[in-house]
Amino acid sequence: MKRGEPRKYDPTFKGPIEKRGCTDIVCCILFIICVLAYIAVGILAWSQGDPRKAIYPTDSRGQFCGQAGTPLEKKPLVFYFNILKCASPMVLLEFQCPTTQMCVEKCPEKYMTLLTAYNIPKDFEYYKNFCQEGVTNSMGVANILKNGLCPAVLIPSKSFTKRCFPSLGLKNGKVTVGGQEQVNDGEGNTIPAEDLLYGVKNATVVIEARQVVMKIFEDYTQSWYWILIGLAIAMVVSLLFIVLLRFLAAIMVWIVVALVIVVIGYGIFHCYMEYASLKGEPGANVTIQELGFQTDFAVYLQLRQTWLAFMIILAIVEVIIILLLIFLRKRILIAIALIKEASRAIGYVMCSLFYPLFTFLLLALVIAYWAVTAVFLSTSNQPIYKVFNESACEYSRQTCNPANYSDSPEKKACPDSQCLFAFYGGETPYHKYLIVLQFYNVFLFFWCANFVIALGQMTLAGAFASYYWAFSKPGDIPTFPVFSSLGRSLRYHTGTLAFGSLILSIVQLIRVLLEYLDHKLKGAQNKFAKFLLCCLKCCFWCLEKIIKFLNRNAYIMVAIYGKNFCTAAKDAFFLLLRNLLRVAVLDKVTDFLLFLGKLLVVGLVGVFAFFFFSGRVKAFENTAPNLHYYWVPILTVVIGSYLIASGFFSVYSMCVDTLFLCFLEDLERNDGSAEKPYLMPESLRKILNKKNQAEPAQ
Repeated sequence: MKRGEPRKYDPTFKGPIEKRGCTDIVCCILFIICVLAYIAVGILAWSQGDPRKAIYPTDSRGQFCGQAGTPLEKKPLVFYFNILKCASPMVLLEFQCPTTQMCVEKCPEKYMTLLTAYNIPKDFEYYKNFCQEGVTNSMGVANILKNGLCPAVLIPSKSFTKRCFPSLGLKNGKVTVGGQEQVNDGEGNTIPAEDLLYGVKNATVVIEARQVVMKIFEDYTQSWYWILIGLAIAMVVSLLFIVLLRFLAAIMVWIVVALVIVVIGYGIFHCYMEYASLKGEPGANVTIQELGFQTDFAVYLQLRQTWLAFMIILAIVEVIIILLLIFLRKRILIAIALIKEASRAIGYVMCSLFYPLFTFLLLALVIAYWAVTAVFLSTSNQPIYKVFNESACEYSRQTCNPANYSDSPEKKACPDSQCLFAFYGGETPYHKYLIVLQFYNVFLFFWCANFVIALGQMTLAGAFASYYWAFSKPGDIPTFPVFSSLGRSLRYHTGTLAFGSLILSIVQLIRVLLEYLDHKLKGAQNKFAKFLLCCLKCCFWCLEKIIKFLNRNAYIMVAIYGKNFCTAAKDAFFLLLRNLLRVAVLDKVTDFLLFLGKLLVVGLVGVFAFFFFSGRVKAFENTAPNLHYYWVPILTVVIGSYLIASGFFSVYSMCVDTLFLCFLEDLERNDGSAEKPYLMPESLRKILNKKNQAEPAQ
């Protein structure tokens, strides 16, 4: 099989080529045009969108309750005229109760009917707070109810996520409202107070997830300070680890291996102790499947099965790590030497450790732009009103105009119907193609994010390649290698970066679409379709990993030689193919050891966060904040620690990959003679049993 031509000796080659031309110009132009179009989409979304739709609840006219600067500013709550209408199954389909909703200052605190309140001036004045404008004492109860101006009955309610729901209680084992077991349904019928439960249940289905989100948000407001401290500790530990790795690579690697095994071992022990302590506890033997989904996740920690699952997962991870260490023990020594050389390179290019902060800043801007644009796009619809009725009506659920609905044919055909706000939508060309704009927003998000990551990889590769190919270190290393490499990448290779990130973005977008199809087909019974979808997801996952690997090495070759993406990718691929065993032995084992380093940082910070936020340590009982879910800050700290550690260790990983490709090129270019000496350091020459002729035989 052809594996390409090995690189020939070039006496003029002294590292990353300075005299180079622009590459992949067509893709550069396409990228610029798409980014400009993306900005135009953002401007269009910002001009049409209204984030208030996602923040404030709305009344039956689509007006925002509690919005500052409006007549409803002091009316932040939504009141339902007849909560029993929310018991209709249509609520779960349309996410709208077929009853009038209005903005109020406070929820009702008294139980009274319109009939009784109408005859008592003081009560009627209070009652009118929950009626539409224009209600007077001379209208009569029948006319008020006929025109739907007031609710037939007020029920004591409490605010829940800015909505008024009946305040239900228990008396002698029966549900009560305002101390009464029977209530008027607003249509002259007396019903058990328990029937209100169905209306409340359906009305809260739409916002049940919001309750969990609000609790999580409250936890963040209580613990954000400690979360930042945890992330700062993760940053310090990562920096400390990298500094120590430079001077004590061998010792640190073995310490990492030992500590990871110990940390996971402690996790297994802790899970076993929790599992054993729940033996005989009431309800501890209930399975997760029997318990079902619960919004209070702490309930799962009271089950023995949960801790057993944790213990099994950690045990499997422990066994895999130990087996890998046993089979790769000889290769670890080789990887240590490569890490030492990478540490030396980073020592000469110290500013590379802080480059991930620049990448993080650019990614934060990309994510923020995508998120803001997505919110404005999703809230740029117009209010849609539909006909809601109680009796049979041919116009039921059809769109209507609330401005003239009282004189419309729909109202005449269905006297008991109402024209109520249903949802946000639209029929204009803009609204019809809104999904296309959302699709474009997601695609450009992937493209821009991958471009930023690719820019970081090429910049670091150019800086570390300058170190490797410098004949005299540090004399021949550029003064500012990172800035020089960044300038070359942006000036000459924007098109190449756009090309590589475009390919990756297309594959990622296809994966998103497959996940969407999988979600839609969850209820389908076609097993072949499920199997095919599963195979496609697996194939595109593998394809994404392969493309990331090829792109990474292609960017290294572009940073060194300044060629276009396809040529660089081909050269990198054949270079690795000609040294397949070395790739597996050195590069991948080093990646594994660096991954263990990240695991150690995350494990140490995660264990500390667990004992602090869970209150398991008495010393922290009075210091730790009171939380709904203590796993919220723990999970945030763990994920944040992993991202921070990944940022710092990505520099090491890129350095190792660059040095690896450089010394593979070195092996092909040079032979150790006086005319063509190896430029790799002595430590790497010893690993490969290579030496320059000027060196004495050992």
